[in-house]
Amino acid sequence: MLIGNQQDSLVQALGHVADAAVMGRSPWADARARFFRNKASVVSLCLLVVIVAICILGPFASPHAFDSADWDAMSLPPTLKNAHFLGTDESGRDLLVRSLIGGRVSLMVGILATLSSVSLGIAWGATAGFLGGKTDAFMMRIVDMMYAVPYLLIAILMVTILGRAFYLVVITITVFSWMDMARVVRGQTLSLRSREFIEAARAIGVPTRRIIFQHIVPNLLGVVVIYTTVTVPGVILTESVLSFLGLGIQEPMTSWGVLIHDGTAVMEISPWMLLFPAGFLSVTLYCFNYIGDGLRDALDPKDR
Repeated sequence: MLIGNQQDSLVQALGHVADAAVMGRSPWADARARFFRNKASVVSLCLLVVIVAICILGPFASPHAFDSADWDAMSLPPTLKNAHFLGTDESGRDLLVRSLIGGRVSLMVGILATLSSVSLGIAWGATAGFLGGKTDAFMMRIVDMMYAVPYLLIAILMVTILGRAFYLVVITITVFSWMDMARVVRGQTLSLRSREFIEAARAIGVPTRRIIFQHIVPNLLGVVVIYTTVTVPGVILTESVLSFLGLGIQEPMTSWGVLIHDGTAVMEISPWMLLFPAGFLSVTLYCFNYIGDGLRDALDPKDR
């Protein structure tokens, strides 16, 4: 009888400890645990880290420069000869090094343009949603007008007038990719501004700007993180399209879009020039999409 009572007490004690552990875990810790239970997202995250690492460090380990031509190995298929593991292009430049350098450029454009567009979209959408009324209507009509602007036409005009450069690609993509973020943030802000903690901040006289950036924006981080992971692959793909059309990165610098453009011209006689850059781009986009899906499931309060 005594042993049975001791066992019951032990079970109750363990139950209280487990409950305390669950109750003491922060929402972010819970989201992190949920994310790492998603095998596809974890594998995608690890694979993306590997891709980023080899794009950054790989060119330093290669005996070839991305812009140096090997005239004795022009249009060489993948081979161990002279360490051209992915072959060469029609000018004898090593395709592996150029793919890694192109990955650097594409990832940098994707990250910089996404950070810029997300920052602009957060500031615009949070301000419009919190102020409401005529200010909200005016600001969102500007967003509607931006949607009506022909994107490629403006990109062509900017390139024609200002020339092709890395920073122009980032600016062009930023100008036309912040509107979705603004709409999402505005909708979330409209639901937050009537919450008790916002009303309390207003009642004690907290300035509007401080309420927006210290109370509204921090409560949007979950949505922002999810949207950012979805935006990065879209921006990378947009840069690739611009480069494919000759409106992006300028030679001798390269990107995955430039390499795919060059590969399509010789795909019948040198298919490796198209397959490898397209493979790098496709795998990277899939990784970002799966990571975004995992974050969406982990941060969705309905699934908690």
